[in-house]
Amino acid sequence: MKLRTKYDNVAGYTFIAPFIIGFLCFTLIPILASFYLSFTDYDLFSSPQWIGLDNYKEMFFEDEKYWNSVKVTFYYVLAGVPLRLGVALFIAMLLNRDLQGIGIYRTLFYLPSIIGGSVAVAIMWRNLFGNDGAINALLFFLGVEQPIYWYQDPISALWTLIFLSAWQFGSPMLIFLAGLKNIPKTYYEAASVDGAHAGHRFFKITLPLLSPIILFNLVMQTIGAFMTFTPAYIISNGTGGPLDGTLLYSLYLFQQAFSFFHMGYASAMAWVMLAVIALLTLLLFKTSSYWVHYESKEE
Repeated sequence: MKLRTKYDNVAGYTFIAPFIIGFLCFTLIPILASFYLSFTDYDLFSSPQWIGLDNYKEMFFEDEKYWNSVKVTFYYVLAGVPLRLGVALFIAMLLNRDLQGIGIYRTLFYLPSIIGGSVAVAIMWRNLFGNDGAINALLFFLGVEQPIYWYQDPISALWTLIFLSAWQFGSPMLIFLAGLKNIPKTYYEAASVDGAHAGHRFFKITLPLLSPIILFNLVMQTIGAFMTFTPAYIISNGTGGPLDGTLLYSLYLFQQAFSFFHMGYASAMAWVMLAVIALLTLLLFKTSSYWVHYESKEE
């Protein structure tokens, strides 16, 4: 029998060392540092000064702009996530067909998600909804005589961000498509024989069997929506305007950290965001037992 030595695991530790070093240097240590900084007054140029819970007190009781960013972000999430998932499911059902060249269509529909988070796309989107942009040109062609000044009203400006989010439906669409592929066609054939129309088949077969996929997409897209930054920054030129109508939480956090140099305050904001996302995710999982159907779930 060969005796184990202290050198037997060297190869294994060597291979996992890059991950361990990267996790410690770029994940765990920054997380712990930000938690400490959230209790300090830190401006990036001088040593942090311990102030206890003052950042959190200012955030919750003194900073009206903070609460406006919270309101705008929840509006964005509550409107954008269902719209994005609805579009993704609709496109996935259209692409769930055995047609010639269907793979090309799937690739084309996925393209917006590959390039959708880039600065270039955000600039393109801002120009599309400009006063002389393509959207107003299309509305004029359809008979709307007065152009819509999308970026002069807080609500319409925010909706341009929501439309951009819905346009980036590629990732949830692919996941929905994979889920649709796993639903046996025999269920639909049996329902058709029994006289069930398309609406009944969708609500009685597709949605229940797709509900675990819907839960996964809902959680992932909700987390992603809370962290949206690039479109809001580019479209509003970093201001969150007009009238803070596009001041998403992540954009205001960025302003506090790198425009006003309130790094301690920004760290506190980041931890509040983490807590809110964790609570919402827990709530989704807790309520999933009422609407998510698992075929293999044991009683």
